[in-house]
Amino acid sequence: MDPALIALFVGAALASLFMAWVIGAGSSGATPFAPAVGANAIGTMRAAFLVGIFGFAGAVTQGGSVSEAVGSGLVGGSSLPVAGVILVLVLGAGLMAVGITTGYPIATAFTVTGAVIGVGLALGGTPVWPKYQQIAAVWVLTPFVGGGIAFVIASVLPRPDVAERDSIPALAGLVGAVLANVEFSFLGEGTTSGTVRGLGQRVLAVDGLASGLVVTGVVALAVAAVVRWDIRRDERGGLRRVLLALGSLVAFSAGGSQVGLAVGPLLPLLDEIGMVSTMTVLVGGGLGMLAGSWTGAPRMIKSLARDYSSLGPRRSISALVPSFLIAQLAVLLGVPVSFNEIVVSAIIGSGAAVGGRDAVDARKILVTVGAWAGSFVLSFVLAYAAADLLL
Repeated sequence: MDPALIALFVGAALASLFMAWVIGAGSSGATPFAPAVGANAIGTMRAAFLVGIFGFAGAVTQGGSVSEAVGSGLVGGSSLPVAGVILVLVLGAGLMAVGITTGYPIATAFTVTGAVIGVGLALGGTPVWPKYQQIAAVWVLTPFVGGGIAFVIASVLPRPDVAERDSIPALAGLVGAVLANVEFSFLGEGTTSGTVRGLGQRVLAVDGLASGLVVTGVVALAVAAVVRWDIRRDERGGLRRVLLALGSLVAFSAGGSQVGLAVGPLLPLLDEIGMVSTMTVLVGGGLGMLAGSWTGAPRMIKSLARDYSSLGPRRSISALVPSFLIAQLAVLLGVPVSFNEIVVSAIIGSGAAVGGRDAVDARKILVTVGAWAGSFVLSFVLAYAAADLLL
């Protein structure tokens, strides 16, 4: 094998590892537990530790679909050369590092997607308009859907006519039903992914829609029953445990989605190398994110938890439920999604439901939205120009 090719691949792998670290230190490492930290349910350092563990698990078990979309689904007609991959990762990680340094959550999905499309088009690739439309729809609708769901939930939880021993378990049951239908790489038959629902159907030797609904319902009822028992036994502690469980699920989902932004550009190169498997790349990306969460995430966690909204445990739960639902939908569709956008929008919606305008910092929100849009445009322009001049 050509030593020069191996050297370039090693360079690309190091750039990917740095990108994974930046993701763990920024969006993936900060957003899942920011509402819990804001509600004083968990300390910042412990949150960073847990998000690293669950993010790594999500990267390994759910990272394939988004990685493939980033690697080969954004530009048609050509694949990025090794130098192009390095350029994409360096630009994306550089812009993310600026966000971490300044304390503003620049969206990783926007920077990497813009860079991949910019480099690919500069090298003669063709636009993949259906995928762009799908991505744009998710990005545009996320603030309204996530913030709207969070607003509705946060409006219901404090009402005296809706007992929390009923409302919180109902939300937990909804999350359990979704979780029963989430695909995990270790639950399938052979090398395929599988779900808890499918595993239950195989164990019971049944098939079909009706049996799937029954298994899903049983999982949802079991989760709701456990949460209801816990809240009736200890309301304050039960709310805290629900909040931490939701944060863990969002961290898991973040790992499954965000790892694709770091390792996705490497996947087309694996055929040229022939010695590295996709799972190995996912594990490497997950470890990079874990390291970033442990060493760099606390600053961004504090920024999100303290600056965007005045949160309590109920509003934090309201923020994390839609965050988990939207994150898993993005993983299912194979769409690179911004966890900053998901969680920040949900935090704003839940805070506004109870505290009104005084509960959110309008200036901080406007600056953040500007950083999201600007990061995509800037990464696309820089990537296109750099690729056109250097490659």
